[in-house]
Amino acid sequence: MLKSVPFFCHHETQAMQFKRVLLKLSGESLMGDQPFGINPKMLQHYAQEIKELRELGVEIAIVIGGGNIFRGLQAEDSGIERVQGDYMGMMATVINGMALQSALEGIGVFTRLISAIEMKEIAEPYIRRRAIRHLEKKRVLIFSAGTGSPYFTTDSAAALRANEIQADVILKGTRVDGIFESDPELNPQAEMYESLSFDQVIKMDLRVMDMTAFTLCKENSLPIVVFNILEKGNLKRIAIGESIGTIVT
Repeated sequence: MLKSVPFFCHHETQAMQFKRVLLKLSGESLMGDQPFGINPKMLQHYAQEIKELRELGVEIAIVIGGGNIFRGLQAEDSGIERVQGDYMGMMATVINGMALQSALEGIGVFTRLISAIEMKEIAEPYIRRRAIRHLEKKRVLIFSAGTGSPYFTTDSAAALRANEIQADVILKGTRVDGIFESDPELNPQAEMYESLSFDQVIKMDLRVMDMTAFTLCKENSLPIVVFNILEKGNLKRIAIGESIGTIVT
């Protein structure tokens, strides 16, 4: 069954499907049609989608990747040590977090940028109780710098933070509509799954998240919704209970 915490927003008469969510966004999607960096149109798209969700009364925390700027794994090709490369990747997520914070606050959404690596001039340190208090005060949290440790992806950071803040669900925004039997960008005939169990995903070797992150969600019964973040209005539709993307429970 879909895990949900029904509640009513002051501005809406509809019951929300989820009260608190962790939104996982890829850095690559920020590139848009550029080969690297941040496309202003994509940044504004992310910000508007998050604002619409926030206006429903949903508490939102965000983990954004850094693949549009630098991936730790890319370091091997350039002769950079893996650990050093992973830290460089974490810095890339801070840059994206700052960009998203600026875009959100530019349209009136109060935010807090939180870093797993201390950099007090630009971001708060991660303190779990403080983070939860920000959510209760209806501020949007942007978690950056991954877990603060090398060898962990931003998927792992998303799973860890979602469990720590007791989110109801992880919403994983991608470029495709959900989880498919094979890569839909390579195979247009690939069928999409509406719902799957954690065990089915493992058995079929479907790459939803890296195994560290996926196991953390499975052990704590934290559902994952994989959906197309590029489709305008999808975040809001998920919040009000529409069947969007693929749910893993």
